[in-house]
Amino acid sequence: MTDSRPLEGKLALVTGASRGIGAATAEQLAAAGAHVILVARTAGALEQVEENIHAAGGSATIAPLDLTDGDSIGKLASAVAQRWEKLDIMVLNAAMLGSLTPVQDIDPKEYSRVISLNLLANQALVAAFDPLLKRAERADVVALTSSVGTEPRAFWGAYGSSKAALETLLGTYADETSYLGRLRVHIVDPGATRTRMRQLAFPGEEPESVKPPEVVAKAILDRILTEAETGKKVRVEA
Repeated sequence: MTDSRPLEGKLALVTGASRGIGAATAEQLAAAGAHVILVARTAGALEQVEENIHAAGGSATIAPLDLTDGDSIGKLASAVAQRWEKLDIMVLNAAMLGSLTPVQDIDPKEYSRVISLNLLANQALVAAFDPLLKRAERADVVALTSSVGTEPRAFWGAYGSSKAALETLLGTYADETSYLGRLRVHIVDPGATRTRMRQLAFPGEEPESVKPPEVVAKAILDRILTEAETGKKVRVEA
Protein backbone atom coordinates (compact mmCIF):
# COMPACT_ATOMS: atom_id res chain seq x y z
CA MET A 1 0.00 0.00 0.00
CA THR A 2 1.29 3.46 -0.93
CA ASP A 3 -0.05 7.00 -0.68
CA SER A 4 -0.78 6.97 -4.42
CA ARG A 5 -2.35 3.49 -4.32
CA PRO A 6 -4.01 3.25 -0.89
CA LEU A 7 -6.19 0.32 -1.97
CA GLU A 8 -3.31 -1.86 -3.17
CA GLY A 9 -4.15 -5.51 -2.53
CA LYS A 10 -7.85 -4.82 -1.99
CA LEU A 11 -10.71 -6.42 -3.93
CA ALA A 12 -13.73 -4.36 -4.98
CA LEU A 13 -16.97 -5.27 -6.72
CA VAL A 14 -19.04 -2.64 -8.52
CA THR A 15 -22.49 -3.25 -10.00
CA GLY A 16 -23.80 -1.20 -12.89
CA ALA A 17 -20.15 -0.76 -13.85
CA SER A 18 -20.64 -0.44 -17.61
CA ARG A 19 -21.29 3.32 -17.61
CA GLY A 20 -21.99 6.43 -15.56
CA ILE A 21 -21.30 6.46 -11.84
CA GLY A 22 -20.54 2.74 -11.76
CA ALA A 23 -17.87 2.94 -14.45
CA ALA A 24 -16.34 6.09 -12.98
CA THR A 25 -16.24 4.54 -9.49
CA ALA A 26 -14.66 1.35 -10.80
CA GLU A 27 -11.97 3.36 -12.55
CA GLN A 28 -11.28 5.44 -9.42
CA LEU A 29 -11.01 2.35 -7.22
CA ALA A 30 -8.68 0.69 -9.72
CA ALA A 31 -6.54 3.83 -9.93
CA ALA A 32 -6.24 3.66 -6.13
CA GLY A 33 -4.86 0.13 -6.42
CA ALA A 34 -7.87 -2.16 -5.99
CA HIS A 35 -8.60 -5.07 -8.31
CA VAL A 36 -12.16 -4.39 -9.44
CA ILE A 37 -14.81 -6.91 -10.44
CA LEU A 38 -17.02 -5.17 -13.01
CA VAL A 39 -20.64 -6.29 -12.99
CA ALA A 40 -23.32 -5.32 -15.54
CA ARG A 41 -25.46 -6.94 -18.20
CA THR A 42 -23.58 -5.67 -21.28
CA ALA A 43 -20.28 -7.43 -21.89
CA GLY A 44 -19.13 -5.03 -24.59
CA ALA A 45 -19.50 -1.96 -22.39
CA LEU A 46 -17.78 -3.74 -19.48
CA GLU A 47 -14.86 -4.62 -21.74
CA GLN A 48 -14.42 -0.94 -22.57
CA VAL A 49 -14.29 -0.02 -18.87
CA GLU A 50 -11.85 -2.88 -18.27
CA GLU A 51 -9.70 -1.59 -21.13
CA ASN A 52 -9.72 1.92 -19.64
CA ILE A 53 -8.62 0.52 -16.28
CA HIS A 54 -5.81 -1.55 -17.79
CA ALA A 55 -4.64 1.39 -19.92
CA ALA A 56 -4.32 3.44 -16.73
CA GLY A 57 -2.23 0.76 -15.06
CA GLY A 58 -5.00 -0.84 -13.01
CA SER A 59 -6.52 -4.33 -12.94
CA ALA A 60 -10.07 -5.57 -13.32
CA THR A 61 -12.19 -8.62 -14.10
CA ILE A 62 -15.49 -8.44 -15.95
CA ALA A 63 -18.56 -10.37 -14.80
CA PRO A 64 -21.40 -9.89 -17.31
CA LEU A 65 -24.69 -10.95 -15.74
CA ASP A 66 -28.26 -9.94 -15.07
CA LEU A 67 -28.60 -9.32 -11.33
CA THR A 68 -32.31 -10.18 -11.49
CA ASP A 69 -31.71 -13.52 -13.15
CA GLY A 70 -32.34 -16.30 -10.65
CA ASP A 71 -29.17 -17.76 -9.18
CA SER A 72 -26.74 -15.41 -10.95
CA ILE A 73 -25.69 -13.59 -7.76
CA GLY A 74 -25.05 -16.81 -5.86
CA LYS A 75 -22.96 -18.15 -8.74
CA LEU A 76 -20.96 -14.91 -8.84
CA ALA A 77 -20.30 -15.06 -5.10
CA SER A 78 -19.15 -18.68 -5.41
CA ALA A 79 -16.80 -17.79 -8.25
CA VAL A 80 -15.33 -14.87 -6.31
CA ALA A 81 -14.90 -17.01 -3.18
CA GLN A 82 -13.04 -19.67 -5.17
CA ARG A 83 -10.55 -17.12 -6.58
CA TRP A 84 -10.24 -14.70 -3.66
CA GLU A 85 -10.54 -15.18 0.08
CA LYS A 86 -12.36 -11.94 0.88
CA LEU A 87 -14.12 -8.89 -0.50
CA ASP A 88 -13.01 -5.48 0.75
CA ILE A 89 -15.39 -3.14 -1.10
CA MET A 90 -18.84 -3.60 -2.62
CA VAL A 91 -20.55 -0.77 -4.49
CA LEU A 92 -24.28 -1.32 -5.06
CA ASN A 93 -24.91 1.00 -7.98
CA ALA A 94 -27.02 -0.89 -10.53
CA ALA A 95 -30.58 0.45 -10.77
CA MET A 96 -33.38 1.21 -13.18
CA LEU A 97 -35.61 4.29 -13.26
CA GLY A 98 -38.83 2.89 -14.65
CA SER A 99 -41.61 5.11 -15.91
CA LEU A 100 -42.38 8.40 -14.17
CA THR A 101 -46.11 8.16 -13.61
CA PRO A 102 -48.84 8.74 -11.00
CA VAL A 103 -49.03 6.04 -8.32
CA GLN A 104 -52.39 4.78 -9.57
CA ASP A 105 -50.95 4.30 -13.06
CA ILE A 106 -47.81 2.37 -12.10
CA ASP A 107 -47.53 -0.72 -14.27
CA PRO A 108 -47.30 -3.74 -11.95
CA LYS A 109 -44.89 -5.67 -14.18
CA GLU A 110 -42.53 -2.73 -14.56
CA TYR A 111 -42.75 -1.95 -10.84
CA SER A 112 -41.80 -5.54 -10.12
CA ARG A 113 -38.68 -5.13 -12.29
CA VAL A 114 -37.76 -1.87 -10.52
CA ILE A 115 -38.10 -3.46 -7.09
CA SER A 116 -36.29 -6.59 -8.26
CA LEU A 117 -33.18 -4.70 -9.39
CA ASN A 118 -33.15 -1.70 -7.05
CA LEU A 119 -33.99 -3.60 -3.86
CA LEU A 120 -34.14 -7.39 -4.04
CA ALA A 121 -30.92 -7.81 -6.03
CA ASN A 122 -29.07 -5.64 -3.53
CA GLN A 123 -30.33 -7.71 -0.61
CA ALA A 124 -29.23 -10.83 -2.47
CA LEU A 125 -25.77 -9.30 -3.04
CA VAL A 126 -25.41 -8.46 0.65
CA ALA A 127 -26.54 -11.97 1.62
CA ALA A 128 -24.21 -13.67 -0.86
CA PHE A 129 -21.11 -11.59 -0.12
CA ASP A 130 -21.58 -11.06 3.63
CA PRO A 131 -19.19 -13.93 4.51
CA LEU A 132 -16.46 -12.53 2.23
CA LEU A 133 -16.96 -9.00 3.56
CA LYS A 134 -16.61 -10.25 7.12
CA ARG A 135 -13.32 -11.95 6.25
CA ALA A 136 -11.79 -8.63 5.21
CA GLU A 137 -9.60 -6.70 7.63
CA ARG A 138 -11.86 -3.75 6.88
CA ALA A 139 -14.83 -3.77 4.50
CA ASP A 140 -16.96 -1.05 2.96
CA VAL A 141 -20.41 -1.41 1.39
CA VAL A 142 -21.61 1.58 -0.63
CA ALA A 143 -25.25 1.86 -1.73
CA LEU A 144 -26.35 4.52 -4.20
CA THR A 145 -29.69 6.14 -3.41
CA SER A 146 -31.67 9.23 -4.45
CA SER A 147 -33.24 12.24 -2.78
CA VAL A 148 -36.68 10.87 -3.73
CA GLY A 149 -36.04 8.00 -1.35
CA THR A 150 -36.66 10.36 1.57
CA GLU A 151 -38.42 13.29 -0.12
CA PRO A 152 -41.43 12.03 -2.11
CA ARG A 153 -41.92 13.71 -5.48
CA ALA A 154 -44.91 13.51 -7.81
CA PHE A 155 -44.61 10.78 -10.44
CA TRP A 156 -41.50 9.26 -8.85
CA GLY A 157 -43.39 6.77 -6.63
CA ALA A 158 -42.01 3.54 -8.10
CA TYR A 159 -38.35 4.55 -8.17
CA GLY A 160 -38.57 6.55 -4.93
CA SER A 161 -40.15 3.72 -2.97
CA SER A 162 -37.47 1.31 -4.15
CA LYS A 163 -34.76 3.67 -2.90
CA ALA A 164 -36.57 4.31 0.39
CA ALA A 165 -36.66 0.58 1.01
CA LEU A 166 -32.99 0.25 0.00
CA GLU A 167 -31.98 2.92 2.51
CA THR A 168 -33.86 1.14 5.30
CA LEU A 169 -32.38 -2.21 4.31
CA LEU A 170 -28.77 -0.98 4.23
CA GLY A 171 -29.24 1.13 7.35
CA THR A 172 -30.39 -2.01 9.12
CA TYR A 173 -27.40 -3.96 7.83
CA ALA A 174 -25.13 -1.18 9.15
CA ASP A 175 -26.75 -1.45 12.59
CA GLU A 176 -26.50 -5.24 12.59
CA THR A 177 -22.80 -5.25 11.70
CA SER A 178 -21.64 -2.22 13.70
CA TYR A 179 -20.45 -4.48 16.54
CA LEU A 180 -17.68 -5.75 14.26
CA GLY A 181 -16.02 -2.34 14.11
CA ARG A 182 -14.58 -3.12 10.69
CA LEU A 183 -17.53 -3.31 8.29
CA ARG A 184 -18.98 0.03 7.29
CA VAL A 185 -22.04 0.89 5.22
CA HIS A 186 -22.25 4.15 3.28
CA ILE A 187 -25.52 5.35 1.75
CA VAL A 188 -24.66 7.85 -0.98
CA ASP A 189 -27.06 10.23 -2.70
CA PRO A 190 -25.14 11.39 -5.80
CA GLY A 191 -27.40 14.39 -6.43
CA ALA A 192 -27.80 15.75 -9.96
CA THR A 193 -25.23 13.89 -12.06
CA ARG A 194 -24.59 13.53 -15.79
CA THR A 195 -25.86 9.98 -16.35
CA ARG A 196 -28.12 8.15 -18.77
CA MET A 197 -30.76 7.79 -16.04
CA ARG A 198 -30.67 11.55 -15.47
CA GLN A 199 -31.17 12.14 -19.20
CA LEU A 200 -34.20 9.85 -19.19
CA ALA A 201 -35.70 11.64 -16.19
CA PHE A 202 -34.93 15.16 -17.40
CA PRO A 203 -34.79 15.01 -21.23
CA GLY A 204 -34.76 18.80 -21.65
CA GLU A 205 -31.85 19.40 -19.30
CA GLU A 206 -28.48 20.50 -20.65
CA PRO A 207 -26.08 17.69 -19.63
CA GLU A 208 -23.21 20.09 -19.01
CA SER A 209 -25.28 21.88 -16.38
CA VAL A 210 -24.82 19.03 -13.88
CA LYS A 211 -21.68 17.42 -12.49
CA PRO A 212 -19.98 14.47 -14.21
CA PRO A 213 -19.95 10.96 -12.67
CA GLU A 214 -16.27 11.34 -11.79
CA VAL A 215 -17.19 13.80 -9.02
CA VAL A 216 -19.42 11.19 -7.36
CA ALA A 217 -16.78 8.50 -7.85
CA LYS A 218 -14.18 10.66 -6.12
CA ALA A 219 -16.58 11.27 -3.21
CA ILE A 220 -17.15 7.50 -2.86
CA LEU A 221 -13.41 6.83 -2.86
CA ASP A 222 -12.83 9.57 -0.28
CA ARG A 223 -15.58 8.08 1.91
CA ILE A 224 -13.93 4.67 1.79
CA LEU A 225 -10.50 6.08 2.62
CA THR A 226 -11.62 8.14 5.62
CA GLU A 227 -12.84 7.16 9.09
CA ALA A 228 -16.49 7.65 8.19
CA GLU A 229 -19.20 6.37 10.51
CA THR A 230 -21.20 3.36 9.36
CA GLY A 231 -24.82 3.71 8.29
CA LYS A 232 -24.67 7.40 7.46
CA LYS A 233 -26.29 8.93 4.37
CA VAL A 234 -24.31 11.56 2.50
CA ARG A 235 -25.18 13.72 -0.49
CA VAL A 236 -22.60 14.61 -3.10
CA GLU A 237 -22.76 18.24 -4.12
CA ALA A 238 -21.10 19.74 -7.18
